[in-house]
Amino acid sequence: MSGWIGVDLDGTLAYDDGWHGPLHIGDPIPAMMARVKQWLKQGIRVKIFTARASLEEHIPPVREWLYIHGLPNLEITNVKDYEMICLYDDRCVQVIPNTGELVAQDLNPEIQK
Repeated sequence: MSGWIGVDLDGTLAYDDGWHGPLHIGDPIPAMMARVKQWLKQGIRVKIFTARASLEEHIPPVREWLYIHGLPNLEITNVKDYEMICLYDDRCVQVIPNTGELVAQDLNPEIQK
């Protein structure tokens, strides 16, 4: 498989208990950690896709968190490109291509559509 899978950090790969600064990252979420480790065993390229990467100084704590929790030195980014296969994220709402139709229920029903 060519391309890469993006995995959000806070709220997807790590528990999100609110922003406590760039050094604080929650505990790993077991189901997502298992999924990422399985993809890596299968040779699938995985990138950590996080808003933290918008500031260079916020990347080293993410890299350390990955190391502590048994993940390799994965790329950390906040940028999509044409190689991205899919994105696992706690804030996404998937849309059926070229239709504007939602795949599942909107996560933010209070936002006007």
